[in-house]
Amino acid sequence: MFGNILVPTDLTENSMKALEVAIKMASHEASGLITLLHVIETIEDTDDEEFQVFYDKLMKRARKKMGEMADQFNRESVRIDYEILFGDRVREIMKFAGDKAIDLIILSSHRIDGIDSARGWATISYRVTILAPCPVLMVK
Repeated sequence: MFGNILVPTDLTENSMKALEVAIKMASHEASGLITLLHVIETIEDTDDEEFQVFYDKLMKRARKKMGEMADQFNRESVRIDYEILFGDRVREIMKFAGDKAIDLIILSSHRIDGIDSARGWATISYRVTILAPCPVLMVK
């Protein structure tokens, strides 16, 4: 049912919870595939060449961290790929999900602050949940 799972990651420990759930779900599929996706937010209205060294460092760090995340589960029967994109996080996650025919997006969520609850509605996880072209599972 959910053989093609996308796990957007911010490379934090919190993202590992979403990956663990994805592993459990994909292991029930004969050809389960999980794609870890990290989007490096770019600065709008700037010349990319100005920031190329900065973006290259972020790309190198992301590639290393995502490799480590995937390696933790290399004993599982599920294939884990990873992709790194540049741009607006929500827009790139939506585009990727549509282009790759993703069956399910699993991502970690942040707790809503009881004092400033309005702040939580602007999170990436909330916007992905509302805009996604497929089912979304948020993991706390």
